[in-house]
Amino acid sequence: MRERFSSGAALALFETLDSTSLEARRRADAGARGPIWILALEQTAGYGRRGSGWEQAPGDVAATFLFDPGAPVEKLGQLSFVAALAVADAVRRFAPRAPIALKWPNDVLVGGGKIAGILLELLKPEGGGLIALGVGLNIVTRPVLAEYPTARLLDFLEGQPAPSPEAFVHVLDETLHHWRGAWKSGGFQPIRDAWLADAAGKGEKIRVRLPQETIEGVFADLDSTGALVLDCESGRRTVAAGTVVRV
Repeated sequence: MRERFSSGAALALFETLDSTSLEARRRADAGARGPIWILALEQTAGYGRRGSGWEQAPGDVAATFLFDPGAPVEKLGQLSFVAALAVADAVRRFAPRAPIALKWPNDVLVGGGKIAGILLELLKPEGGGLIALGVGLNIVTRPVLAEYPTARLLDFLEGQPAPSPEAFVHVLDETLHHWRGAWKSGGFQPIRDAWLADAAGKGEKIRVRLPQETIEGVFADLDSTGALVLDCESGRRTVAAGTVVRV
């Protein structure tokens, strides 16, 4: 453990860990409520959405933020968009001219490639709810994904040295603190507006994989809950959960 960040969050730094998200769950089960960043320099059993594997090489970010959101459970999904804005701003701190876009519902793209993924998990709902916010970000490596190109921060630093994972999380803590404050004071509307300003594929035809089908349509909007609004040939559809894949 080290000194707290200016936001008040602490940092638990591990050389090796099975999963930062699993460690957050263990701490929550033991009574911890955060706020604390859990950062692993090497992660051996990382995972993403729906339990999919997440590769993390030395020099890349594998971190989870455990905290009490202080908001009703029905609004907690909005934190995915809060986190995406925070990650995007942290990337901009190191690479001001990087072409950043946000892919629904929880990916950050640079130059059209996925540079970061975000995993939002609700823990201890019976006790008022805690959030484990997982962030995986490519700093020095560019993993191969079957359905989407990838990117790494190193390629957009314009000759500057790559930040350490700890240095990146330090900046991310600042940007997340800012956007959480905006969400708490202004609700989802300013978050939605800022996210849409950088949305990938807005106004374009995209493909979305759902549990039982894959649909195509023009990305028209986000609704007030953060659901994706598509204009399909069969009419307008609202998608609350799914995965955007290439058209």
